[in-house]
Amino acid sequence: LPINHIMNNKSDSSLQNDKNRGVFMKNILESSWIKSEKQDKDAAVIFFRDFHVNEKVEHAQLQITSFGVYEAQINGRKVGNYIFAPGWTNYKERLQYQTYDIKTLISKHNNIEISVGRGWRMHEEYDDSLEFSLGATALLAVIEIVYKSGEKQIIYTDENWQVRQSKLKYSNMYNGDVYDATFEDKNPRPAVKFDYPKNILIPQQGERIKEIEKIPALRMVITPNGETCIDFGQNITGYVEFNICGQKGEEVVLYHAEILDKEGNFYTDNLRSAKQEVRFICDGERHVYKPIHSFQGFRYIKLENWSDEILLDDFKAIVVHSNIRRTGYFKCSNKLVNKLYKNILWSQKGNFLDVPTDCPQRDERLGWTGDAQVFARTASYNFGVNKFFEKWLADLKSEQCANGSVPHVVPKLPWDGDGSSGWGDCAVICPWQMYLTYENKELLSNQFDSMRKWVDYIYEQSENYIWAKGKHFGDWLSLDEKDEKGNNATPDEVISTAYFAYSTSLLIKAGKVLSLDIEKYEALLSNVKKSYINKFLDNNGRVVCNTQTGCVLTIYFDLSNNKQVVADQLNELINECGHLKTGFLSTPYLLHTLSENGYEKTAYDLLLREEYPSWLYPVTQGATTVWEHWDGMRPDGTMWSDSMNSFNHYAYGAVADWLYGVMCGINIDENAPGFKHIIFRPVTDERINFARGCIVSNYGAVKSSWSREDGVVKYFFTVPEGCTATIYIDGKTKNIQSGEYEF
Repeated sequence: LPINHIMNNKSDSSLQNDKNRGVFMKNILESSWIKSEKQDKDAAVIFFRDFHVNEKVEHAQLQITSFGVYEAQINGRKVGNYIFAPGWTNYKERLQYQTYDIKTLISKHNNIEISVGRGWRMHEEYDDSLEFSLGATALLAVIEIVYKSGEKQIIYTDENWQVRQSKLKYSNMYNGDVYDATFEDKNPRPAVKFDYPKNILIPQQGERIKEIEKIPALRMVITPNGETCIDFGQNITGYVEFNICGQKGEEVVLYHAEILDKEGNFYTDNLRSAKQEVRFICDGERHVYKPIHSFQGFRYIKLENWSDEILLDDFKAIVVHSNIRRTGYFKCSNKLVNKLYKNILWSQKGNFLDVPTDCPQRDERLGWTGDAQVFARTASYNFGVNKFFEKWLADLKSEQCANGSVPHVVPKLPWDGDGSSGWGDCAVICPWQMYLTYENKELLSNQFDSMRKWVDYIYEQSENYIWAKGKHFGDWLSLDEKDEKGNNATPDEVISTAYFAYSTSLLIKAGKVLSLDIEKYEALLSNVKKSYINKFLDNNGRVVCNTQTGCVLTIYFDLSNNKQVVADQLNELINECGHLKTGFLSTPYLLHTLSENGYEKTAYDLLLREEYPSWLYPVTQGATTVWEHWDGMRPDGTMWSDSMNSFNHYAYGAVADWLYGVMCGINIDENAPGFKHIIFRPVTDERINFARGCIVSNYGAVKSSWSREDGVVKYFFTVPEGCTATIYIDGKTKNIQSGEYEF
C-alpha cells in the first residue's frame, strides 16, 4: 500500500520540547500574570510591548501560556503554527505552556503582540466579583534572549506591557467572530498584574492543533429559498479563509452548516444555540481574513450582504485538528465501504481537536468519555494518538471524583454528571488500548490508580455484584424497541454489569503487566461473572432480555458459559429484522462477535447493507463524515430531530477496527503489544474481490492484503523488522519472521 503524505504534517521547529525546562521554567514562574483592567468576556484583547536587542543573538525563546487561547506575533510575523494554544485542559489543576524558538523573528527593534480570546473558557462560570474571573482572559509569558557574549536579557509579563481592544470585537467557540476592520483602539492602557497560582503549569503534553490542509470551494449553490451558498464538498472542522473588500461600514456575514435540507435549503436547526457565523465589518480596503480564536463544523457556507463579486477562488476551507500522524490505510473492492472508511477518517480528524469531542458544530463539542472509549482502538489504528490520549487521560485522572467516579465529559463542566457505565469505563479501556497499540507501559502505570479507583467505585455501587444503582445512558441511540415507559429493551443493569466485568478484566491484565498484586480483582471478576450469568442468562444459556445489545456484550465481554449459544441467539435476532439494532456501546463489538463465532457471512451482510439502518446508508445519502444517528436524515429527507443530530460524530465509525482486524486480519497479540508479534487472521467474503490494510506501528508498516482470482485467494503479508507473526488461514497456522510473504 502506498503511504500517502498528509499535508503540512511536519514538525514545527519553532515549538521547542522544553529541553531547558529546569532553567526556563524558573523564569516563567518569576513572570507575572497580567490582564486587562476592563474585561469583555467575548472580545479579544491584545497585550503588547516593544523591546530592543543590542548585541548578536545566540538563542532567543518565548515561553507563554494564557487563560483563553492566544496567538503571538513578533514584528508582524506569527510565532509558530500552533493554533488555539495553550489547548484545553482541566485549567484549575493543569495549564499547558509552550516554548518557541524566536531567534529568526527578532531584529534590533522589536514589537510583540499577543491576542488572547476566551476560547474554551466559555464553558467556565463567569463571576465579576472575583479578582480574576473564571471566564476572563489573562496572559503569562517570558522572553529570554542569550547573546553571543553570554549575557542574557529577560523580559517578563508585567505592568510594562500594554493592552488594547482588538478589532476582533467578539470571538466565541460556538458562535464565531465579529471582526471590525474600521475599529482602532486609540487608548491603550497598562496591563494589570494579579496573583494567580503557577503550580498548575505543565509543559506542552498533548499534540498541538494545526492548520492541516486547505480545501478549495467546489461550487456555488443558489437554494430554492434564494440563499447564496458555497459547497466545499467535504464536512470539516475548521474555518473559512476569504478575500473581501466591500464598502466601508458594510457588514458581511458567513453562516456555516453541515447539510442542505430535503428541499436543498441551508440547514442549521441542528446547531441548537450555536450561531456558527463570522461577521466582518469592511473598511473599504481589501483583506484576507480567517478566524484565529474560533472554529466551526461545516461543509456549506451561506453568504449575506456580499456586495463584492462572488468568486469561488476567494474562499478556502481550512481543516484544523490535532497534529496526529496518519498510520492506518485500507482499501477494498467495494466503493461504498471505501467511502465509509474515508468518512471515518474525516470524523476522527474533525473531532480530535485537542480533546476527543463528540461533534464539532452544535453547542456541545465536548470530550464525552463514552464516545472516546468505543472509538479508541479504531482511533489508534487510523492515526498516531498516543500523545493525544496521554494528555487527555491525565486530565481525566485529575477530574476523577474522590470516590472514583468519572465525569461524563473531560474536561468536566459545572453542570456535568458522572458515573455512567460505558462512559466512566473510559478510565480503564483507553489506557489499556494505548498500551496494546503503542506498548506504552508508562501510560498504563500513570493511569493505573485511576483505573483501579473506577473499578472500586463500581463495586461500591453494586449489590451482589450487579451494578443496578445510578443513572446511566445505556446503549445510547440503539434501535431496540422501548417498553411502555420508554425504557430501552436492554436494561441498564445488564449493560452496567457487563461493563463492570469488562473493566475489571482489563484492570487485571494491566496489573499483571505492571507486576502488581491483583488477586483481589481476580476474585471480584469471578463473582461478577457468576452473578451476571445467574441473573441475565436463562437455563439454556440465552440472554433473558433477548436483544442484540445484550447478546453482543455477553459474548464480547466473556460473560457466558457457552458463547455459541448466545451467538446463535444474536444471529437469530438479526435475521428476524434483517438489520442491526445496536447503539453506541455495543455496535463496536457487533461484527466481531459474529465473525468470531461462526457467523462471518452475517457480519458481512450487516457491513454491506445499503438500506437504513446500516453503516452504508449515510454513504448512499452523500455523507462525507459519520453520522450521530443511523437515520440522521431519513430516506424521505426528513431529519431525525433538531435537538441532537450531528452529521460529524465518530462513534459508529468504530467499525473500522473490524475492517483492519477481520477483513484484512491485522491483530495485536496482547502478550507482545505494539505489533511486536502480529496475528494475521483475514476473513474473506465472495462479495469482496480484494482488501488491503496497513497499520504503521512503532516497528514499521504491518501490511495484510488478499485478492480473489479464478476462485483462488492470494494472501500477502508484511512483517516489520524485529517483529514476528502467526498466520491463520483456512484452519492452518504458520509462524513467520520479519519480511514479505505470499500464500
